[in-house]
Amino acid sequence: MPTCSLCDDTTWRTVEVEGTSRVTRCECWWRKAAEQQLSAARIPHRYRQCTLANFETHLDSQRYAASKAKAFIDLYPTAPKGLMFHGRNGVGKTHLAVAILKELIVRKGARAYFYEVPELLKLVRESYDASTDQREMGVLEPVLRADLLVLDDLGEERTSEWVQETLAHVINVRYSEKRATVFTTNLHDSPDSTDPRSFAHKLGTRSRSRLIEMCEWVRVEGGDAREIGPSPTPEEVARWERASPTSDSNIEKTRKGGFVGKSSGQLKSKLRFGAGREGSELKWPGGKAGSQ
Repeated sequence: MPTCSLCDDTTWRTVEVEGTSRVTRCECWWRKAAEQQLSAARIPHRYRQCTLANFETHLDSQRYAASKAKAFIDLYPTAPKGLMFHGRNGVGKTHLAVAILKELIVRKGARAYFYEVPELLKLVRESYDASTDQREMGVLEPVLRADLLVLDDLGEERTSEWVQETLAHVINVRYSEKRATVFTTNLHDSPDSTDPRSFAHKLGTRSRSRLIEMCEWVRVEGGDAREIGPSPTPEEVARWERASPTSDSNIEKTRKGGFVGKSSGQLKSKLRFGAGREGSELKWPGGKAGSQ
């Protein structure tokens, strides 16, 4: 018995278009093609369940980022720019990038790939080993030619001239060919090029310039979900802001030498079982600071 009642497993079916019979690919063919591309897209197991529907939005900036992701999907392949999700750890940048990738594979048939930047650079380095069959262009070909490329954790690699040149090549090719690219990063756009966490310092001013033109930059704010846990209450977020060494206020205190960080166990205990009920009236940190 055929498994598809529409095409009898031929993968083609007849449709009427303005009174004329035409043959088109069956939905079962598109479904199988999407499944194969999703399998080949290199999505890490941890992120395979990420969708726009299950992305948690607690702050204005997260809602804004989700709306930008949806608009990009709807406009693809005519979206004028890619996306640069930037912000601190654990705010959902990778979740959004993977959700975009999956939607474009399933809905638009895109050839799309996910690469963590440090892993990509490692693969390129390994291609120089004479004992391997993989060569540099063999590694970079899908990265350069993909309909959609997600580059995750841009800037987490150790800076060197070779790193800057390799990433500049990837960025420049996709910039020149106007291929859709989505980046995630913890870097910030500091005017001080000596700032070790700035785009200019990590990537070079030329790559930074191209990224500004080829992407819409979307700041994502919020507490670190890896520390706080899923679906945090406003009280838990407020306690995290006070207790975590990675919160904006404590990063500033650390720079001034006035903050002593807590161990992971102490922090989680404080988040879940913080003394007092004063947090019941606290609002989400950030307010509309993330709105753009």
